[in-house]
Amino acid sequence: MDASSRLAELRALIHQHNYRYHVLDDPRISDQQYDGLFQELLALEEAHPELITADSPSRRVGGAPLAGFTQVEHRIAMLSLDNCFTESELTDFHERLQRYLNEPVISGYSVEPKLDGLAVELVYVHGVFSLGATRGDGRSGEDITGQLKTVRAIPLRLIEPFPERLEVRGEVYMRRDDFARFNEKQLAEGKPLLANPRNGAAGSLRQLDPAVTASRPLRFFAYGVADPAITGCTHQYGLLRWLSERGVPVSPEVAFCPDPEAVLRRYAELRDKRDLLPYEIDGLVIKVNDFSLQQRLGVKTRAPRWAIAYKLAPPQASTTLNDVIFQVGRTGAVTPVAVLEPVPVGGVIVGRATLHNEDEISKKDLRIGDTVLVQRAGDVIPEIVRPVTENRTGTELPITMPQRCPACDHDLHREPGEAATRCRNPLCPAQRLRALIHFGSKAGLDIEGLGKKSVEQLYESGLLRTIPDIYRLTSSEVAALPGWGERSAALLLSAIEKARQPPLDRFLSAIGIRYVGETTATLLMNHFGSLAALRAAGTEDFIAIDGIGERTADQLTNFFQEPELIDMLEQLDTLGVRPAAPSLSPSHQTLSGMVVVFTGSLAGLSRDEAKKLAKEHGAKISSSISRQVTHVVAGEKAGGKLAQAEQSGKTILSEEEFLALVSTSSDSSTK
Repeated sequence: MDASSRLAELRALIHQHNYRYHVLDDPRISDQQYDGLFQELLALEEAHPELITADSPSRRVGGAPLAGFTQVEHRIAMLSLDNCFTESELTDFHERLQRYLNEPVISGYSVEPKLDGLAVELVYVHGVFSLGATRGDGRSGEDITGQLKTVRAIPLRLIEPFPERLEVRGEVYMRRDDFARFNEKQLAEGKPLLANPRNGAAGSLRQLDPAVTASRPLRFFAYGVADPAITGCTHQYGLLRWLSERGVPVSPEVAFCPDPEAVLRRYAELRDKRDLLPYEIDGLVIKVNDFSLQQRLGVKTRAPRWAIAYKLAPPQASTTLNDVIFQVGRTGAVTPVAVLEPVPVGGVIVGRATLHNEDEISKKDLRIGDTVLVQRAGDVIPEIVRPVTENRTGTELPITMPQRCPACDHDLHREPGEAATRCRNPLCPAQRLRALIHFGSKAGLDIEGLGKKSVEQLYESGLLRTIPDIYRLTSSEVAALPGWGERSAALLLSAIEKARQPPLDRFLSAIGIRYVGETTATLLMNHFGSLAALRAAGTEDFIAIDGIGERTADQLTNFFQEPELIDMLEQLDTLGVRPAAPSLSPSHQTLSGMVVVFTGSLAGLSRDEAKKLAKEHGAKISSSISRQVTHVVAGEKAGGKLAQAEQSGKTILSEEEFLALVSTSSDSSTK
């Protein structure tokens, strides 16, 4: 047999054995026999490089390290999922579908385990894996094709028949036993351990060197495709079987449930066997099975109407509350933090948990020395559920809030009606550091390279003390710091330069005005249009904006009158920092001139989502019927506002009519 024929045979054999191992879970040869085939393939390809093909299993071996990841757009957005946590919320989801479709029966659900991994998209062209990307923000992600090619569970070539182009969506994850063995090996070699399987999967795929990714025990399960129509499948459950037949791994725990009662039974089954599964899950994903119904239901701003994640209750563990420390935040709030005896909770070692405030400590009756139950809220943030009072010995100590700031020793104050105890010293070093961290964070201006550790190092070196100092940094100063070099310093300075003309709403969120988050910042930007107009406004101007209350208005007024903060804004202006409101294209302004009131319950959108959508397309929002109001969007159980609108001759829109207006705007912008 000549080299070309033997290589073709070896490729087919290895693809077949990968399929049997990763998809069918039915290996027919030993690991040693598999390695023998693979080594023969590598040797032949080395001798005949002209015979190497794009779908060869040897292409899994890591290529050259990347300088950085590039962004790629998803042809069809990878949406998020809405969550539910209780049986009644799941029932609400089912009833919303019935109302939206105006049908008493939904023809079944595909119920799938929600893996705790990293969502990715795999693009196959003529059956060959050609591009892989992270989910990112849903519209675009990072190109990690080289890294994904090292994951043996991901087929490099699909089994025929297949469409010309197929975009597979799924989750890269680590099995529990693979994670444990990898960490044992790392420990034996004196190398850093992975924190948990989810972080291990996500971190492995973001390694610039694919060879590092190849050394990690990653696996993959598919949960769908971007465009089911091209597969010829009419139902989600059938699509997953179709993917499996193409050689793409699918979780064996996927089930079809004909009704909500069956979904609840399946939920109970997976809840009870959660700890016995070879991989970690944090819930179930419940999808309307029929693609024609999915099409009719459509999507909201960020999530499909036809699917929901039913989250499992987070795992709990008991440990000892050893001590309480107090941290000062960027707004001066002093937060008590529990120091715990380290304990594994849901795959993560937990040693600290926020206690929020004095009222929360009293409400839970927590004491130093208590045995406490700990969980990770939303499977992420550690929290103390309650003390185990039956274990008390009488030696436990009460937790008392400090009277003076632990960072600057100024008096602490708690205003009437507020839960937080605050330091009012504007020069408090802890507040200044937290403000700097927030300014560069994803919740602020999202300046790449200016993360928490970088800010702390720059602060400790004396290069940063105030927000304007960020824009005074020089490449030579940064490059001289430990761990930095000319290239990393240049990248940071480039990112800071890009942040000299931020969107006004992001800037308002970033500078740390109390009570002003993303939503309020957008309201202010849309109303005033410029920072100058905002600075000239007073309390009454702020209160006049729908969605801004007296407390926020007072904070805004005080902020823009504070001498130190006025000086900060003027310094930023001198340094060329010019926040501006982005101008909307006319094609997005089909609701321009409308003043809209929403009333009643909307089937497919939350009230906040509907308001945001209307504002994005040029409308102004009102909370009450007035002379200025032009349109009223009426959902179910619309009450007095609808009657008042009808009497005063306002234009009444159903939810569908409102969405059609918005859709018209969106369609015109893409033509």
